[in-house]
Amino acid sequence: MFEATQDVLIAIWNQDFNALLAPESAILIYVLVTFFIGLESSFLPAAPLPCDSVVVLVGTLSAVGVLSPFIAFPLLIVAAVGGSWLAYLQGRWLNRLPIVRGWLAKVPESNMRLVDNLLCRHGLVALFCARFVPGVRSLVPMVMGIRMHDAPRFHYFSWLSATLWIGLLAGVGFLLPALPEPISRVTTMVLMAAPFVTLFAAICTFMTWRLRKAIRGFRQTIKKS
Repeated sequence: MFEATQDVLIAIWNQDFNALLAPESAILIYVLVTFFIGLESSFLPAAPLPCDSVVVLVGTLSAVGVLSPFIAFPLLIVAAVGGSWLAYLQGRWLNRLPIVRGWLAKVPESNMRLVDNLLCRHGLVALFCARFVPGVRSLVPMVMGIRMHDAPRFHYFSWLSATLWIGLLAGVGFLLPALPEPISRVTTMVLMAAPFVTLFAAICTFMTWRLRKAIRGFRQTIKKS
């Protein structure tokens, strides 16, 4: 049992499609991919897990009959929602720590009001976009737990964004076997690279914002002197 689990785990990690075609591996695949999605959606240290490509792989395995889409897709949605809820609870817990309260107290009130407004008005968009970025997938629910205390509203955002995310990626994976080989290969490469491109764009945006803020502060210092 342990060796079989290890083989399936290695095959999922390496995206070894042919190694996962055995029908007897289906139960292990269900368990492991659900664990992957739930873990990566709830804890920041699990960000390196290849969850986007795993969702696409599940769609492809469902298309060729190894998995059932009526079982696999709902399992992934529940795992994504459950992971986001754990991240949200972490945010609620962190908000009680004095050190976190001290950090938040140093942020200007106008900035905090802006964050709260964005989370309330655009929480669905924020959660949906975050699901495509490793690390941010668990960070955004955590921030919501710190600042947004409307749990029913969070659940609405979480379920809908998870359904759209799984439906989109798993749906693309489901269609891949029907595409011509060159198009299928290019599509797979684009989907594999998309999370890293998105993460790089997010980092560049953050660094640009920090740089502009530092330059603005430097100019104000010079004017005062």
